[in-house]
Amino acid sequence: MTAPLTLAELLSRCQLLAGLTLGEVADQLGVTLPANLLRDKGIVGQMLELALGASSGSKAEPDFPHLGIELKTLPVDARGKPLESTYVCTAPLTEVGLQQWHSSWVCRKLSHVLWVPIWAERSVPLAERVIGTAFLWQPDAEQQALLQQDWEELMELIVLGGIDEIKGAHGKVLQLRPKAANSKALTEAVGRDGEPIQTLPRGFYLKAAFTAAILQRQFGDLV
Repeated sequence: MTAPLTLAELLSRCQLLAGLTLGEVADQLGVTLPANLLRDKGIVGQMLELALGASSGSKAEPDFPHLGIELKTLPVDARGKPLESTYVCTAPLTEVGLQQWHSSWVCRKLSHVLWVPIWAERSVPLAERVIGTAFLWQPDAEQQALLQQDWEELMELIVLGGIDEIKGAHGKVLQLRPKAANSKALTEAVGRDGEPIQTLPRGFYLKAAFTAAILQRQFGDLV
């Protein structure tokens, strides 16, 4: 699928996907779905990137770079409530002292998001999970301020060597969590006394309560 040239074209493609199951989309694309997401958690996002013509791949740019739009799938239950936090991007753990919020990868990733809700309760087989109505979102001033405050506080803890003290409860809307294939996938970070240490890679995640508020504002109460 070639990249969409305009926002209207992107949203038109989203409309064609709404109501389809992941199995139906996989058949259209010639993709084999795994039985579950235990070993291939990213397959759903990758499949939708393919279906919608996302072109960034693994590059450090939005999924639709010429439109400046990031694609995020959002698993929800039958009531439209998010089932989990939403991964944003990996977190830098070294040489972070000079980074600023507005030039950070988190800020750029979340500046303009195409949310694709997916009915994905764990009792529903992967192939039978249904794609919902996609919508565009940009953080308003209040949301931007909350994201910035959390990011700055988390980055300060990293800089000061407190990486191993950061828990998922830190942050009102943004959290930092381990993001690794296994416990042996270590990376370099800064210790309490400024010494280099080895720790698990971390990723920034949006808390489910934050994405629930985004959905509620977009669709209202579904039940």
